[in-house]
Amino acid sequence: MLTFCWILALFVTGAEVREINLPGCFHAKPQLWYRTISDKEFVLRCALPAEDATNIYKNSPVKQHEVKWFWRQKDKEHLEAIRESTNPALQGDALWFKPARDNASGIYICMIREKIPCLKIVLEVQTKKEAKCSGYDTNTLYLLAGNGNSISCPGTKCYSHIRKTDVKWYKDGHQVKHRENRKSLKLKHNEIYLNPTYDEDAGIYVCDYTLFDNTTKWTMRTAVTVEVIARNTIHPPNILYPSGVVFLEAELGKPLKLECPVQFGFERGSIRSVTWKRSNKENIDEKLNQKTSVYPKGLKGLILLHVAKLEEVSEMDFRSNFTCFAQNSVGNATAVIQLKRKRRVFLLYILCSAISILFAFLSCTVFIYQHWIEIMLMYRSYLVHNETTGDGKEFDAFVSYAKSDSSESDSAFISEEKFALELLPDVLENKYGYKLCILDRDILPGGAYTDEVVTAIRQSRRIIIILSPAYVSGPSIFELQAAVNCALEDEKIKLVLIKFQAFQEPETLPPVVKKALRILPAITWKPSASAAPNKKFWKYLCYHMPVNTTNVLRECSLKGFFQRLFSLVHR
Repeated sequence: MLTFCWILALFVTGAEVREINLPGCFHAKPQLWYRTISDKEFVLRCALPAEDATNIYKNSPVKQHEVKWFWRQKDKEHLEAIRESTNPALQGDALWFKPARDNASGIYICMIREKIPCLKIVLEVQTKKEAKCSGYDTNTLYLLAGNGNSISCPGTKCYSHIRKTDVKWYKDGHQVKHRENRKSLKLKHNEIYLNPTYDEDAGIYVCDYTLFDNTTKWTMRTAVTVEVIARNTIHPPNILYPSGVVFLEAELGKPLKLECPVQFGFERGSIRSVTWKRSNKENIDEKLNQKTSVYPKGLKGLILLHVAKLEEVSEMDFRSNFTCFAQNSVGNATAVIQLKRKRRVFLLYILCSAISILFAFLSCTVFIYQHWIEIMLMYRSYLVHNETTGDGKEFDAFVSYAKSDSSESDSAFISEEKFALELLPDVLENKYGYKLCILDRDILPGGAYTDEVVTAIRQSRRIIIILSPAYVSGPSIFELQAAVNCALEDEKIKLVLIKFQAFQEPETLPPVVKKALRILPAITWKPSASAAPNKKFWKYLCYHMPVNTTNVLRECSLKGFFQRLFSLVHR
């Protein structure tokens, strides 16, 4: 009855909101009533009441910045803002009491921007005696992994004189329900049954149930911290390094770190220790400057990394034994490190050698990058077998180009035709010794055009296609299509594309021609930079031509290569 009167007084006075003038809270009534047991963990979320709530808190940092909390302590009139503190602690959209003290009773007000303008929550913290608790269970459980265990709600042992509803369970904020993928978890008689228990079952469990005290509907909330443990190890610690006696190189006067990682099996509440000791004739079992880092491994135990630091390695250190000693409740283990002098290395000699090697490597890389085409041509001229011998082909290359009309004698097609009929034969035939097949020059008229083209292509090792707008949009495109088909039938035939002029592919091109234009190698002709026979254009063209170890080609490639090399050295 006293509790009811206290709540009514807080509701009627409204003093807490008039002092701080919270908008929207002047006439607001309390919407949630909570009870908990003193000196136990408790969580309070800023959320409107909902019967089907699937979570009771969210630890999102974004939520924490959006929520504002205020409270008025029981029997006090002053309303205070709750800021960062250790108890209660702001976590996401909730207040965590670790634990809830007797003086935490009162009215709590929370606001969430654009969501909850004002929410009043009544919290009453009672002792076990006031709540008439009998056999109150512990709030911390240790469950053995792999075994069957149960988690009971401590609060169900209280308020035995008041009618209560069934318990709702939450784990890490989310409601616990039976799942098809976890049939070993069952909810029976207001308890959680786990058979077997897994490592991921550890966490904070919160249990709620509703009770009616006079006309007030209270939510009784208690928390249970569950830790999943394994059976205590039966093995002594395992020193991962050093193993037995290890010799470690060190330099006199330099700092040195001695590391000793030790693996410990799972033990609950036991004392583990790792230490470094230095023993010598002058000083026995001297302790060192050392520190330990812990790396948990769950139910498998943990690894302790113990590091001893020597500020300066002294002569005495070379005459000492450094012992790593590890101990647990089962036993102990030791390992020893002995220092030996580090051999001096001529650092300057190594550095100079490394720089020299690096410089030579970079120089070779640059030279090869600039002259790789000449190197490849010379290699093919001298070391690669002549592929034209005995292949049954009459020509080294068939030249396909767009024929110009007489009415276009002053157009750009003239230079294209001159390139095919004059410049190309002059360089490839006269300078490099290749034999070309030019339809208008080498094939006697009188036969069917298509048959003559196909026959000439089949008698050639390479097909040189001179691409231009007139070529891709004119009848000469048939020669490219025929060349592609012949190359698919005869693997000795290869196509070489020369981009003589920029062009745009017509939509009407056959698919096989479109694919050929995309994937076949192409060489770009630049009138201002490619005309001379010693230019890169002709080197690349010769690279795609068949291997022909004639004296003309051999002399030209060798002569040009050494001329470039001589000019590079004396530049």
